[in-house]
Amino acid sequence: MEDDDRQLARINQTTYLSLRSLNDLGINQLELVVEEAIVNEAMRGKLTLASTRLPENVAFLLNDAAPIDSVEGCQSFRFFWKHYVAYLVTEECIAGGGGHDDESFNGKLVRLYSKSHFLDHLARDTGGHMRPLIHYKIICQNHVIDVAAEDSPEIEILGDASPTWVQ
Repeated sequence: MEDDDRQLARINQTTYLSLRSLNDLGINQLELVVEEAIVNEAMRGKLTLASTRLPENVAFLLNDAAPIDSVEGCQSFRFFWKHYVAYLVTEECIAGGGGHDDESFNGKLVRLYSKSHFLDHLARDTGGHMRPLIHYKIICQNHVIDVAAEDSPEIEILGDASPTWVQ
């Protein structure tokens, strides 16, 4: 448990995360791999409309822009749940909608909730569970992933991330 706390603290020190893969393995086993990402200063001012999906009328936004990338030196992190109860993957632009003042969590990019709307939904809409559920929310640039399980995941630091963006 102490190692998991240290690994969570390390992951929560990152500025950005990007979802690399999500695999539903076996029966109710879940594996997530996320990559650390940073502002890629080497690419500042080098973005073009051809390398983005922006319309021409906002091309001026690219003048001094720098992409957020997984580059050499960034690390990858693996989360593995031996048994999950539920998970939800939400596109990041709509994931933050609504009020959340009544929720309680610790963490920054990997949040551990003691009270959440997701847990409330599961309590309302499922047949109950043998033990209390643990809710993790992993906030990435491209997705927000909510996972509920009776046990914490195994967390592993994999080493350098593979670049995920076109350079």
